[in-house]
Amino acid sequence: MKKALTSIFFILSCTVLFAQKSDKPAGTYVLVSVDNIDKDGNKIHLYGDNPQGILMLDGGGHYSLQIMSQSRPRFSSADKSKGTDEENRAAVKGCNTHFGTYVIDEVNSTITFNIAHASFPNWESTLQKRKFTLVNGFLKYIVSSPTTGDSVTGEVVWKRLK
Repeated sequence: MKKALTSIFFILSCTVLFAQKSDKPAGTYVLVSVDNIDKDGNKIHLYGDNPQGILMLDGGGHYSLQIMSQSRPRFSSADKSKGTDEENRAAVKGCNTHFGTYVIDEVNSTITFNIAHASFPNWESTLQKRKFTLVNGFLKYIVSSPTTGDSVTGEVVWKRLK
């Protein structure tokens, strides 16, 4: 009986260890970089040199994503409803957030975000499909139609938290 329990414990331990090292996308990630890339290959740092963000992908297919510019100026008022046009513009340009559900297509290496709500209202109730890679805990995806609307592509890199 003791030997059987030891074997079961070993199998369960290996299963948990394997699950923790899995290259399945579900998990929590911190933002590494978010850039627009123009037709000449130049990178434009939309949210500055040190953008901040978090991406949470749960095992049930729900997600939440926040990207913020570290250098967003503070409002002069403690009441956000009294922000100036300039303060409000900087706040909107300095963030990109959305949440909803997601689907992974492992065969085609795509993640599709079904966006329920977004800081960019034009993305609400849309499906946003992205080619992605997940290597050594780094999730990278390409945004073919970024919120800037320019003739650029977006490139976003996240690092999985341990």
